[in-house]
Amino acid sequence: MTEIVVSGIRPTRNLHLGNYFGALNSFVKMQEENQCYFFIADYHSLTTHPNPVDLHGNVKTVLVEFLACGLDPEKATLYIQSDLPEVAELYLLLNMNAYVGELERCTSFKEKIRMQPQNVNAGLLTYPTLMAADIIIHKAHKVPVGKDQEQHLEMTRTFVNRFNRIYNVEYFPEPVAYNFGETLIKIPGLDGNVKMSKSDNESSAIFLADPPEVIRKKVMRAVTDSGPVNPDQPKSQGLINLFTLMEYFSSPDTRVHFENLYKDGRIRYGDLKKQLAEDIIRFTTPFRERILELAANDDYLKKVSAMGAEKARISASRTIREIREIIGFRKF
Repeated sequence: MTEIVVSGIRPTRNLHLGNYFGALNSFVKMQEENQCYFFIADYHSLTTHPNPVDLHGNVKTVLVEFLACGLDPEKATLYIQSDLPEVAELYLLLNMNAYVGELERCTSFKEKIRMQPQNVNAGLLTYPTLMAADIIIHKAHKVPVGKDQEQHLEMTRTFVNRFNRIYNVEYFPEPVAYNFGETLIKIPGLDGNVKMSKSDNESSAIFLADPPEVIRKKVMRAVTDSGPVNPDQPKSQGLINLFTLMEYFSSPDTRVHFENLYKDGRIRYGDLKKQLAEDIIRFTTPFRERILELAANDDYLKKVSAMGAEKARISASRTIREIREIIGFRKF
């Protein structure tokens, strides 16, 4: 049996190198082996009350960058969450069997209300049930999730088992985290943090759409240290990050060259940064060119989103029809 994989991303940011190596690179492989549903989670973004113009523009940006990274709408189902009204209905039905206490104990809810104390809305509290609806609307078997989403997936399993138990059925499979079969690449930030993240510091992240001059400026400002004092001096975290980036984007000979210069105490960080910037530019240029091309083709984007919505609704409408029957919503 072909396994069903579901994953989504909120339309709140451009995609950076960490996003690509952390998930999108693997999504491209998944679509060759599984029945995949990839969606843009615009309902989820409403928990922060985005500007309507920003919301539409952000959805377009993520759709364009999904396609530029290699997601194929012919192989996977690529859709926008709000194009599936069935998700909202399932969200409502799941909320009827979700308890306030368990939702309030969710780590992400506690973090969100700390970050936005003036906007503690019901959507934040019921975020796990909406995420669960996204997953089980297609009766998913596997979900690619980061460490910060593991608790939500555990709650999804709770909701699935509760539904099956209440209605004495074995309807929804219990979804598990997708195992990529290898250690995921973690791209470090330019600010000395071990993980590239826009939320921490936008200037520390290299975005797939960044033009060469922006990449050069960001890399040249990357955190390092005052320079090696002796050959045995351990590298600072900022310098470790630069050498790690070089491992992924530079040739092996280039990395060895700068490692030897460091060991000899002759390294010039400016030279290392200049080389690294050019190597990153070489890697991101095809993505940036494809992003610019796709962003200008509204007809194609409209076609992709319409096709994705149609394919997703076949699965979603079947699920809603069947669970309405299970719950007891029947026509006379």
